[in-house]
Amino acid sequence: MTGSVRGRKSTAGPAERVVVLKGEGDAAQEPDGMKDRVFGGDPFALLRRRWNVLPAGNGRVAAADLMALSDAELLTTWHRLRDDATTGPAFGVRGWYHTLYRDVLAGRTAVDVGAGLGLDGLTFAAHGARMIFVDIVEDNLALLRRLAGLLDVRDASYLYLDDLAALRTLPDRVDVIWCQGSMINVPFGFAAREASALLEHLPVGGRWIELAYPRARWEREGALPFHLWGERTDGPGTPWVEWYDRDRLLRRLEPAAFDVVLDIEFHNCQLVWFDLCRIR
Repeated sequence: MTGSVRGRKSTAGPAERVVVLKGEGDAAQEPDGMKDRVFGGDPFALLRRRWNVLPAGNGRVAAADLMALSDAELLTTWHRLRDDATTGPAFGVRGWYHTLYRDVLAGRTAVDVGAGLGLDGLTFAAHGARMIFVDIVEDNLALLRRLAGLLDVRDASYLYLDDLAALRTLPDRVDVIWCQGSMINVPFGFAAREASALLEHLPVGGRWIELAYPRARWEREGALPFHLWGERTDGPGTPWVEWYDRDRLLRRLEPAAFDVVLDIEFHNCQLVWFDLCRIR
């Protein structure tokens, strides 16, 4: 697809003409050159500056601050954060998929990409999943190691993602790639390269499970350029966020092909869930 000026009215100023970036479809509305200005250096260094502070319910918490707690305080805090994210009104945000996938993942090897606080991965590991925690922030992985010990989780491993080459060290075959909002914070092309590296380890029959933001949310919130929408969705300092629908995700995963197990918007259409089974 060639680049073209979109018909949608833009909120960008006159010096930031909104265009469609070649090859990325109508999702890629961005001011000229902004993708390169934001991600033209070391993308991982840029992302680390943001994601050393992690989502925790309706707030944010730094792994380094949690590491300063005593064992008892840390365990109590982690359980509170998980309960706040999965029970009561939050069951419809996170609790439903913990219930749905807890037994599905038991006995399987799952790569938790952008594991953060481990609210998902440590829960599944405690119920028998073999989890590989991948993160771009070393403090986050140190926190996960400590929490795994406190939770008596033994069948887990940890991978520091300093660059995409680190993904080569994953096991040859895994059962599940689990990406809960971790692939939407970079431009489409970079996410496609990361996905390609992960897919080297996912055989036919494996599952790709991803949480994203839907296009309808992006439109409701003003169809902002992605370098501005990140702060709207994920708070100050978030350099980039893109929306996804089924077609766009499947295109990002090509040339691998998938059957769609689930494709649902939820939480008042603020979130979209994809569960895909690899067929090629």
